[in-house]
Amino acid sequence: MQKLKDLMSRDVKVISPDMSIREAAREMRDGDFGMLPVGENDRMIGTISDRDIAIRAVAEGKDTGTKVRDVMSEGIAWAFEDDSVEEAAKIMSKRQVRRLPVVDRDKRLVGIVALGDFAVESSEIRPAAEALSEISKPSTTNLGSS
Repeated sequence: MQKLKDLMSRDVKVISPDMSIREAAREMRDGDFGMLPVGENDRMIGTISDRDIAIRAVAEGKDTGTKVRDVMSEGIAWAFEDDSVEEAAKIMSKRQVRRLPVVDRDKRLVGIVALGDFAVESSEIRPAAEALSEISKPSTTNLGSS
């Protein structure tokens, strides 16, 4: 059974919550990242994704100088580096996320795994397909009332 440490990206950039969303977007563009962990005082306090910037900032009319802390996602979902692909896929499915920070047993950030990594690098395609199916379902909590 393949472990996350075998296929995660170790190229992890952590950004400050006081960085502007413009700077965060540039980091994402330059590093080809869809999500960045947000750290403060040597702890991961959230994540910011391209979707967070689009939905919580641009769609709300916030300017590009808005701080990351004002649009980041809190309540971080993560997995351990020695977790299996299947365990990570379950977390991603439950939390409806496509990218997951990976930590060591001391809970230090050591990598990021994306849903696409499972399908590309793993022979265990089924967990990724199931997770994608769940993640892609529309959330009824986000729908407006008619």
